[in-house]
Amino acid sequence: MGAGHAHMLYLERSSPAHRMPPEVKITAMVAFTIAVVATPRHAFWAFAGYAALVAAVAAVARVPARWLITRSLIEVPFLVFAVALPFLGRGARVDVLGMPLSVDGLYGGWNILAKGTLGVLASLLLAATTTMRDLIVGLDRLRCPQILTQIATFMLRYLDVLAGEARRMRVARLSRGDDPRFLWQLRGFAAGVGALFLRAFERGERVYLAMVSRGYTGRMPPVAGGPGAATAAEWVAGVAVPAVAAGIAATALAMS
Repeated sequence: MGAGHAHMLYLERSSPAHRMPPEVKITAMVAFTIAVVATPRHAFWAFAGYAALVAAVAAVARVPARWLITRSLIEVPFLVFAVALPFLGRGARVDVLGMPLSVDGLYGGWNILAKGTLGVLASLLLAATTTMRDLIVGLDRLRCPQILTQIATFMLRYLDVLAGEARRMRVARLSRGDDPRFLWQLRGFAAGVGALFLRAFERGERVYLAMVSRGYTGRMPPVAGGPGAATAAEWVAGVAVPAVAAGIAATALAMS
């Protein structure tokens, strides 16, 4: 897998967060998310503390707030559902600006908004500070099942190849008068998608046969290069944020 493969969410920066081994960052993100999910929905102060932690990590990683806000719009469909809950919920109701809203729906909408947003921001920070290649290395070091890391590796390796084929097929269609904007030409577009799938399948078969002929036994060799394995000091530094988050969650649970 070439070292040049990077995803669109990665930000090229020089920061302690970028230099931290990927397995530490993955563990920290998962632990932070678990702490957020375990927090009672009525502990508003706890979510303010989590937001402060996210802001601190973003500042250390030199990730702009505007970049985070723009990419976090992916959760808008879930926020629409959260906004609808106060109107659709049952049980006790309270008047807000002259509108009777469900108390349980308000808490439910807030729960989705707060926890979903914090989870998305934590994932974006991980993506912004870690290349896709390093993410796979980190998952491998965390003993993630080999089949999953291999699928991710091949997907990353051939994503550009398939995208290039899709572009060439689109140019070929357009040069022959195809215009997918019209409904009656969707059949040709669907046929092109099917052809691309068949090409990808055939390419995968050829790659697998080539791997077997070269001694592949079901396990890929370790990925060379990249950051070294995490030291004890790096683990301590990396788990500082999720440790604070765990303390906040424990306090919130004790007070509930």
